[in-house]
Amino acid sequence: MFALVKFFHRSPVRMAELACGLLTTLLLLGSLDAQALPLFARQTGQNCLSCHAGGQFPELTPYGRMFKMTGYTIGARTVPISVMGVATYSKVADTSKSDDPAADFQKNGAPLFATGSLFLGGKVTDNIGAFAQVTYDNYAGQAVGDSGNNDGRFQGHTNADNMDFRYADHLIDDKRDFVYGLSVNNNPSVSDPWNTAPAWMQYVPVPSPTSSQFIDGNAPFASFGSGGNIAGVSAYMFWNKTIYAELGTYQTANRGLSFLSAGINDANTTKLQGSNNPYWRLAYSHEWGAHNIMVGATGMIAHIYDLGSDTSDPGNLGRVKNTGLDAQYQYLLDPHTITAQLSYMRQVQDYSPNTLLNFASPFVLADGLTPVAAANPSDTTNVFRAKLGYVYQAKYGGSVAFFNKTGTANTLNQSSGFDTNGQITSTDPLGTGIASTRVTGNLSGNPATRGFTYEAFWMPIQNIRIGAQYTAYSKFNGATDNYDGLGRNARDNNTLFLYVWGAY
Repeated sequence: MFALVKFFHRSPVRMAELACGLLTTLLLLGSLDAQALPLFARQTGQNCLSCHAGGQFPELTPYGRMFKMTGYTIGARTVPISVMGVATYSKVADTSKSDDPAADFQKNGAPLFATGSLFLGGKVTDNIGAFAQVTYDNYAGQAVGDSGNNDGRFQGHTNADNMDFRYADHLIDDKRDFVYGLSVNNNPSVSDPWNTAPAWMQYVPVPSPTSSQFIDGNAPFASFGSGGNIAGVSAYMFWNKTIYAELGTYQTANRGLSFLSAGINDANTTKLQGSNNPYWRLAYSHEWGAHNIMVGATGMIAHIYDLGSDTSDPGNLGRVKNTGLDAQYQYLLDPHTITAQLSYMRQVQDYSPNTLLNFASPFVLADGLTPVAAANPSDTTNVFRAKLGYVYQAKYGGSVAFFNKTGTANTLNQSSGFDTNGQITSTDPLGTGIASTRVTGNLSGNPATRGFTYEAFWMPIQNIRIGAQYTAYSKFNGATDNYDGLGRNARDNNTLFLYVWGAY
């Protein structure tokens, strides 16, 4: 383990060499004969139930977690390619409180092919393996017409998604069962083997049209403020199937590591200061009979430049600190699968000096004269998620999830408010130059959002899941009623979401 930590502290150039070497070797496997099942099932010779709880991808069983921690190397080399596609339908409860429903609720009530992914991965050598996902978003943007405005036509776009390249070894004797390895990846916690990790607790791919902006995948989840498509290396170990520990650091995905953010333009690429952006994970795991349980803690500190800003100016640099706790319980005994998950994340965000210097709220108090309070130099948010799921015969299942986000109120995050006439308007009819945001507006600057998601699904075969989710809000953007100041209530955002999700 000391050798791994020593490697971890070396130059980021070594990160690039390892990642590029793994990717190049992986691509050379493409000439192997194709078979019918997804790539990891082909490799291991196991069905989906072996790795995924109740057959639900991507939720892992103890065997699936061991497969991941040992670098995706269990089994024989085979064709390293799989594909995934998602068709969806979203219906928002109330679309009437909007100045432009066609923009605020794009494709509402319309079936669509949302996304598709290509996966490259599996065993490269006995100690090297990979998981690499490239995703096509059919609704990534809208075409710009002669007037300079969106003309309604959507445009597709492809970019790098979750990627995880590994070196691992597994040492077993009479007194120990020890797994250790290195991961080069582009998303903090994508290397984590439990589905309470921020990268994995949200599992159904999220469509881009705004009719899907309130579905469960867009409701609050525990997450890291750094986001994804950055470049990191971490060292990890799993001792006697009990103690898991991981330590890593992240940097901007540029130069030799730019493939980890491929497809994202420079203005939208997350820029980190140096490589001193540490990530950590510690978990205790225990298995007995058909049961297994995990309790853990995680965290990250990221020094992030304002999006699209000049990275040579230290005034554009902010800081985000995340600390989290999580737990998971599984009961796996055919025909029943039960999974319970808990996740909590606290985030403290210190804004950059330039963000605070350049910010001036356009809003005033109800008297039309008094300015609103100055922006806070930092914000604290807390996100709690709990989910209970059940699957019968690896075919029929359902779940209920609760989410609750709380935090500090800040005028920096206020997007609705009173103008100098003491009114709240979205169209500014009196020409004050102050307009509020409908639908997604926030009158209080408070992030508080709370609700439940109910889901039922059916898997006619192992590779296809047909599901229905209903997400119901009791609070949104700090209030139960009139959260945008223009009459929209939290319950108006309740959304029915249907999906067909297949992987081959």
